Amino acid sequence: MKRTGSLVRRGWVLGLLAVMAACVSMRPEAENEKPDQDKEENKTVTEEEHRRPGHGFKDADYARRLQELQSDPPVEGLTWIVEKPFIVAGNQPSAIVRRHTVKTVRWATRMFRKHYFERYPDRIITIWLFGDSRSYRKAAKKITGREAGTPYGFCSDDTDSLIMNIATGGGTLVHEMFHAFVPANFEKCPSWFNEGVASLYEQCGKRNGMIVGYTNWRLEGLKTAIRGNKTITFKELSGTTSQQFYGSGSGMHYAQARYLCYYLQENGLLVKYYRSFRENVESDPTGYETLVEILGNPDMGKFQEQWEAWCLELRFP
Repeated sequence: MKRTGSLVRRGWVLGLLAVMAACVSMRPEAENEKPDQDKEENKTVTEEEHRRPGHGFKDADYARRLQELQSDPPVEGLTWIVEKPFIVAGNQPSAIVRRHTVKTVRWATRMFRKHYFERYPDRIITIWLFGDSRSYRKAAKKITGREAGTPYGFCSDDTDSLIMNIATGGGTLVHEMFHAFVPANFEKCPSWFNEGVASLYEQCGKRNGMIVGYTNWRLEGLKTAIRGNKTITFKELSGTTSQQFYGSGSGMHYAQARYLCYYLQENGLLVKYYRSFRENVESDPTGYETLVEILGNPDMGKFQEQWEAWCLELRFP
């Protein structure tokens, strides 16, 4: 069943929050972080690999979708690349489009598949990469029928698209790519954790064979919230509905979720928590009880005090 609306709202919220942080330099591009570009990570995925469980679409499905897209392109001069499980289309010179495809799309896909996702997205998603604001906004309007609500990029669930102004960097792309995999792999993942991990990888690289997030522009807002006693408990954060998470206080919700995930990552617990939460989501739909267990069953009030002190010592850039 096609999901409608939720990812569109999420992408627009992301963009609006970025605008609010206009004084902060946004430098989240995975390829800027120089991930380890070894042959194994960047080799073309073979047809045999795509026959494994979790690869639901055949070459003919990609060819058919590509033909549909090419019949009515949103702008001229596009380079088209089938990079399973995506189709990539970009209006920059073909060598640059291919570089984005290898260094960001292929790299992030391999990292996500390695550590989080057994299955591909349950639909063929097109990644649109536009090299300037004018073509990005023009194409976004044609693809979705509405104006882009962010200068960086967003997900249009209704059109199975990730629409990016790639001139602003690849961080938003990696963020939205993570979301693209979640429904087929963790259907009941709540918004707070979905956004916490996705926003973690807005600025990322590779460490010991794993994708890792670095501190980013959301840190300053979190520090302001901590100093002003505006954070909420982790029980409250994990208990937010999607409407509550994206509603009033969403900027703080994003930042708190991201840096909780960052803490888990830095202590070697993030992937363990993801897998345990997914396994136990029926009995623990918010993930709070699983979080407490993964952390070693601490006094959560004291833990939050320690976490906030730890966050205040972090630096960006």
